[in-house]
Amino acid sequence: MRHESFIRFAWPFAFDKLQRMGILCVPRSRNAHMEARNRTLPDWLTRIRTHQIALPRFQRYEAWSHSQVTGLLDNVVQELPVGAVLILEVGEREPFHSRPVVGAPTEGERVTEHLLDGQQRLTALWRSLNDGYDERSYFVVLEEDEETRSPYFVKSYSRWRRATNAQRYPLWLNEPQDVWENNMIPIPLLRPGQDAEYELDCWAEQAARGDRNTERTIIRAGNRLRHLFDKFNIPFLSLPSSTPNETALNVFIQMNTSASPLTAHDIVVAQVEAAAETSLHELTNELKQSVPAIEAYVDPADLALAVSALLQDKPPSKSTYLSAGFSDKFVDLWDRVVVGVRRAIAFLEEERLFDGRRLPTEVALYPLVALWSQVSDGLDAEGEARHILRKYLWRAFCTDRYERTSASRALTDFRQLSKLLRGERDQTPEIFSDRSHPLPTLEELTVAGWPYRKDRLARAILAVSLRARGCDFADGGLISRNGLRRREYHHLFPRAWLQRQGYSEEAISRSLNCALVSWRTNRTISDKPPSTYLDDRMEATSLGEVEIERRLKSHLIPYAAIRSEQYEAFLEARAQLVLADMKELCAGQSR
Repeated sequence: MRHESFIRFAWPFAFDKLQRMGILCVPRSRNAHMEARNRTLPDWLTRIRTHQIALPRFQRYEAWSHSQVTGLLDNVVQELPVGAVLILEVGEREPFHSRPVVGAPTEGERVTEHLLDGQQRLTALWRSLNDGYDERSYFVVLEEDEETRSPYFVKSYSRWRRATNAQRYPLWLNEPQDVWENNMIPIPLLRPGQDAEYELDCWAEQAARGDRNTERTIIRAGNRLRHLFDKFNIPFLSLPSSTPNETALNVFIQMNTSASPLTAHDIVVAQVEAAAETSLHELTNELKQSVPAIEAYVDPADLALAVSALLQDKPPSKSTYLSAGFSDKFVDLWDRVVVGVRRAIAFLEEERLFDGRRLPTEVALYPLVALWSQVSDGLDAEGEARHILRKYLWRAFCTDRYERTSASRALTDFRQLSKLLRGERDQTPEIFSDRSHPLPTLEELTVAGWPYRKDRLARAILAVSLRARGCDFADGGLISRNGLRRREYHHLFPRAWLQRQGYSEEAISRSLNCALVSWRTNRTISDKPPSTYLDDRMEATSLGEVEIERRLKSHLIPYAAIRSEQYEAFLEARAQLVLADMKELCAGQSR
């Protein structure tokens, strides 16, 4: 690929910006400012391991969710590109204070490159291939991906440790034979290098339990996968070491500024307006005016495309949106889409789900809207539909149903639930299967991370707790769409207080240690231990302890456990309350 084509492909929306800044001169001569190159994954990992590549300290910290890491690894095993990286070459002295990639050695050779763009991708590859996520393990599954038809796909599992035991749970993931029986190979065995090759041989021997044919099968499969990682290419652009600091910072800012790329909806807009002489922009604006709350959850245009695809009995994907005939049917189905959106938003409000920032997964909205568009208006029919759709929605949130192959599963769920709504009960929808999609265990709830991040289970825990009404600790106000804007994520056991007791940031920022409270309440509590700020609340009101306990209960917070100030015991007690409510909601029940 020519250099100019390469750069346009790698950063299509930054290309013009960089040219205007005078930074990007397509390298056709030795005097070019920026150069495009190729580098294989083993080379990237070696540079990270030897400390030759480092991160400027002005870079934000690691932010990717485990689903994003899984998607990246999927691209590697499916031999798909993961985008390009931007580096600044380092001369005799580092131009910026730096830090190593998370989990990489802090010392080694001289730093020769600063990573300006690509931190999340390279960090994810380094940590997953070196088993660097204590709370997550990644595996390649040797089965066909139902959506992409690739012979492999990547799957991850939540991991945790108990205070009295150093082992990682669930224990079966530690046993090679159990992992292989599930047609899986651990990702760390596939990292480039002789060490991993030896580890794969040892693992295969343990998994085979003396069966030489099985052992050879495992090694052959593992080596095929190792080859994919060995040859995987991550292209990059490099700024020379002579680049002034101010210029390099400018490039970093420009590369990390949100662009406005052409979307699938933009293309559909052009197709429909050309073929049907109908303005989809006007239709979308009408939808916003008809159901203004929709913008709090998801981009209305994206939702309309996905719902229309399902109503056309097709998966909600770009290939569907751009297929022949989709645009014409999109217009024909518009009135049904609007009805579905209006009824689904009312249903979400009943479930005390008020915005997209706290939704465990937005994929569930697509079948939900499409299904509400075909529910009869009769009272009994609507009552039964509400029960079925509540069960669907919360199982979508509380299980791993949409953590991968979400488009094809959304279509499957729409088809199966449509039959159920019509009274056809010959088949149990896949999403209702506890065997295929079980609810989380108490231990999985206990170790779920902070819900501000895009973590499905963490946000599911928060959503279940808010379903209990979510009264503010101080002013007693109920959770609502308007009030939500004034709520903040609050550590029930304050961060500073737990840090003084030796807890790590990961252990402190658990979803079960979180509640949404008003900003004034959050400032009032500060870093006080729980019993102190609860006493403060009782002194500030004449309503007494019973009212404070009621407010905590509205978040599924166990009053006695939080007053005891035993952090781990509190997490366990709250996990039991959350799981009990989770089971009720996933059964379609409502308090």
